[in-house]
Amino acid sequence: MAHEQRIGMIGVGLMGHGIASSLLRHGLPLSFLDHPGNRPTADLIAAGARAVASGAALAGVSDVVILCVTGSAEVEDSVFRDDGVLAGLRPGSVVIDCSTAMPSSTVRVAAAIEAAGGRFMDAPMTRTPKEAAEGKLNLIVGSDPALFAECRPLLARFAENIVHAGPVGSGHALKLLHNFVSLGFAAVLAEATACARRAGVDTDVLLQVLAKGGGGGVVFERLRPFIEVRDDSGFRFTIANALKDMGYYTAMAGERGAASVTAEAVRETYARAARKHGGSTVPALIDLLSS
Repeated sequence: MAHEQRIGMIGVGLMGHGIASSLLRHGLPLSFLDHPGNRPTADLIAAGARAVASGAALAGVSDVVILCVTGSAEVEDSVFRDDGVLAGLRPGSVVIDCSTAMPSSTVRVAAAIEAAGGRFMDAPMTRTPKEAAEGKLNLIVGSDPALFAECRPLLARFAENIVHAGPVGSGHALKLLHNFVSLGFAAVLAEATACARRAGVDTDVLLQVLAKGGGGGVVFERLRPFIEVRDDSGFRFTIANALKDMGYYTAMAGERGAASVTAEAVRETYARAARKHGGSTVPALIDLLSS
C-alpha cells in the first residue's frame, strides 16, 4: 500500500489513540472522527492529524477507514447511520474493523461494504494500550488473502504480530476465543485469590506456588502487580467490557451449537461484578469477589 495512502479513524480511545499515533509516526496522512469518546487529541493534531465531523465525510477523504470502537452495536452505527461510513465510501476503499465484535454482525457489515464497492477486513487486537502506543499490537485478521497481502504493510505500521485467521469474520471469532481463555483465566485467578484471602494464605506464597506451577502465564503476570501492590496498569480492561466480550462469546457458541457451560459461568462472574462496579478494571474483580 502506498506510503501516502490516506487513513481515516473512527474511535480514538485507549487503543485507537495508540494506533493513530503510530500511523502518524510513520508519516501517514490521518483524519479522525471528532467524537466525545475520544481521548485528548491535541497531540495528534499537532502531529498533523485532522478532525472530521462525520463518518461519511471521513470515508470521503480516506483510502482506508479503521474502526476501533467498543463492539458490534457501535460498528454498525458507525457504518449504517445516515451520515456514516457507508454514505461516503469511495469505490475500492478498505474498511478495517479493529473492534471486538460478533462474527455474524461482521459478515453483514462486510457484505454491505462490498455491495457499496468497498473492501472489508476484521482485524481485532490483543495486548494493551501500552503496546498500541508503541506500534506493537497483535492483530488477528479475517479477510480475502489478496486483501490481507495488500494491507499487511499498513497493519505493520501499528502491529508487531499479525495472523491471517481466514475469511471475513474469522478474526473476530478467534478474538472471542482468545478473550474467553484470557478472561476465563483472569476470573479463575481472581476467585482463587479471593478465597486465599479468606483462608489466610500468605499472598507471597500463593504467588510463588502459582508462578512455578500451573498458574503461571501472561494473564497471571498482568494480575500479579494488583495482587501485590494494587497496581492495575498491566490490565486496563474494564469489567463492563469483559462482560460484553463474554456475552459475545456465549452468543457465538450458541449460534454454533458449541458447549458453553464454563463460559456461561465466567460470564455470570463478570455480570455480578459489573452490577457492583462495571467501570473498574478486571484486576479489581479480586476485591469485588473478596467483599
